[in-house]
This record gives sequence, structure tokens and C-alpha cells, in this order.
Amino acid sequence: MPRPMTITEKILAAHAGLEGVEPGQLINCSLDIVLANDVTAPIAIREFRRTGAERVWDPERVALVPDHYTPNKDIKSAEQAKTMRDFASEQGISHYYEIGCMGVEHALLPEQGVVVPGDVIIGADSHTCTYGALGAFATGVGSTDAAAGMATGETWFKVPASIKFEVSGEFGEWVSGKDLILHIIGMIGVDGALYQAMEFTGPSIDSLGMDDRMTICNMAIEAGGKSGIIAVDDTTRAYVESRAERPWTEYASDPDAEYARIIEIDASALKPTVSFPHLPSNTRLAEESRDIWVDQVVIGSCTNGRLEDMRIAADVLKGRKAHDRVRLIIIPATQEVYRACIREGLTDIFLDANAAVSTPTCGPCLGGHMGVLAAGERAVATTNRNFVGRMGDPASEVYLSSPAVAAATAVAGHIAVPEDLE
Repeated sequence: MPRPMTITEKILAAHAGLEGVEPGQLINCSLDIVLANDVTAPIAIREFRRTGAERVWDPERVALVPDHYTPNKDIKSAEQAKTMRDFASEQGISHYYEIGCMGVEHALLPEQGVVVPGDVIIGADSHTCTYGALGAFATGVGSTDAAAGMATGETWFKVPASIKFEVSGEFGEWVSGKDLILHIIGMIGVDGALYQAMEFTGPSIDSLGMDDRMTICNMAIEAGGKSGIIAVDDTTRAYVESRAERPWTEYASDPDAEYARIIEIDASALKPTVSFPHLPSNTRLAEESRDIWVDQVVIGSCTNGRLEDMRIAADVLKGRKAHDRVRLIIIPATQEVYRACIREGLTDIFLDANAAVSTPTCGPCLGGHMGVLAAGERAVATTNRNFVGRMGDPASEVYLSSPAVAAATAVAGHIAVPEDLE
């Protein structure tokens, strides 16, 4: 009989064809999905060709999403996207999403049912860990590893140890999954889960919708995590059943599975949280940060650009306008989210608040376009990183927050919580 295993260990064992695995073990796994974007795919394509492979292992299991610099911001980004487009056409890759049907990859692939519970997924983007919210093992890799995965349908891993985060208590008003994960990163540090699987469990996690769960798993990498994961429950099934393009397998941790650490968190004690420059771990309470005036607010990204994020932002912005000194940029993460914003009247609320509403793109998150900062400027953003120069000039500053705090900040002109506007 294999030793008791965590959900992560069970998924990896199944994909390695083994009865059991343990932390530190080197294994070779079959893959369900390999993905890349317009920054990383051109490198992966070049390396794929260098292997001598003529065809990807399965054109139905490779996903290419030009989202970082699209719509193309310059000639170089147009060339990057063209490389992807030509490769997708040549290889018959069905999961290629561009202008008109595209979205930010880590919001788009779950929405389209491309990734499902029990998968092993590698992506040439560090926030691939988002898909752990579906009960999958998903992790970011380099472009060369993605190339090998596209050619062979396999890759190797060192089995990560797991940290269990047991979250109980009721979330307060305006407290979200973003506040929880910022709190965790602030507590354990940007290397607190280095090469470990971050498993989120407990009644508070059970109470969250899929959008919040994806936000939490999305930022596992910001604590150094190899992956983030949440076991499948009825909320997951309700989300997946209407979307999944193929059958899936559900896994759950054994009650007596071994963990590197177990960390208990009281959700009722959490408050809206902000990460100050220049690390996601540099966290403070939003209510204690009102002296920070800002020039720009960005609501969107693979972390917080989903429909529930848009709804929360609209709740705060309704009947209000952005402060005169604040440029408010709102970016729905997918076309489906964009359409829903129009259908539900959220877009009108945003426009009435003097926001610029963009087609889906990563854009400003990585300092690409659609909101690059000048020296000395400050932004509050619902994105995932605030490193030096992340959103523009090295002398600019980025503060990470939830959509609720970001929207309140846009109105107040300084870091604020929704209660400040009442």
C-alpha cells in the first residue's frame, strides 16, 4: 500500500504511472496541457524546432494565447504574435486565441474548459499555478521545458512537499480572496513556500466562489510556491460541468497525509490588505495606508480581471467618479467577461466613473502598454507583482490590492477602503 498522500502527490503519481510518490522524488509525468503566450511561445517554438520534432505531440493539448502585448503595441509584438499564429496554423493547434476571441490566458483557459480537475499542466508563464483552483497540478516552466512538453507530452518534476493552509471563519465585508493571499504572502514571505505546493482548505475556502479561488492560486508563485491547489467540491463541479471539453478525475488529500507545515488562518480577522513596493510580501492594512496618493488605478489582469472582480469594482464605483488626478483603467480579462460587463450595465458604471475600459490584455501588469508609469508615479493595481519597474519606470511604484480597494482608491485619490466613501 502506498503511503498516505496529499492531493498534489496523488495527481503526480497518477501521471507518472506510480502507486505513490513522496517529496523530493524525481518523476517523469505525462502532461494534459502545455501553454505559452506571446512573450514565451516564440522562444518555445524556436527550441521546439531545434529538437528536430516536426509535429507537436497532440494539437488538442497545446494552448497558445497572445495576451501580453496584444493588441500588438509595436512591430516587435506583431512579429511575436505572427510567430505564434503561423505555428498554430502549421500544427493545427485548436486552442489558439487571438483578437476577438482571446483573453488573458489564466482567465481564458478555465473559462473555455481547456483545463480541468486532475490535470497536470505546464505553462511558460509563472502564473500557470492559477489552475490549481480547479483541483489540478499546474506550474510555470521555462520556454525550453514548454518546447520539450509540446514535442513529447511529458516532463519531469521533483515532487514538492506541501504546506496546508487551513482557513476558517467568515470573511468580512469587502474582504476577498486577494486579501487572504496577500496576507499569507506577507506572513510567510516571498520564499516562504519555495518549491512547495500550497494547499488551501477549510470552511472559509469552501465558501469562496471560483473567481476568488483562482485569485488565491494565481499568487502562490509570489510566495515561491511550485503550485497552489484547492480540492474539487460542488462549487468546482458547478463551474466545470458546463465548460469542460473532456472528462476529468477528482483527487483529494488523505486525512493522514504528511505536510511540511500546517498553517491555520482566521478569515474573520482579515481586513482589506495592500502590498507596498517593491515586494508582494510588503503588506499593510489598507485602512492604515490612506496617506499614499496615487496617479493611476488598474483593475484587471489574470489575478483579478474576472466577472466577480468587475462586479465588486462596479459596486464601489456606481454613482461616483474617479478622482481628478487618477487615471482609472479597467480591463475585463476575457471577451466573455467583457460581454457580461456590457450586459449587466457594469461598463456604463465604469464609463460614468471616467474609466478607460480596455479589450482584454495583460498590458500594464508587466509594463507592456495600456498604462505604463512614468518616473515618480504611483499606481494601485489588482495585479500580482510590484517589483521595481514592474509597471514602467524604475522610479515608479505599484501597490497591490483587491478590486474593492482599487476602486475606492480611484475615487478617493489615495489608498482607501469602500467605507471611506460613505
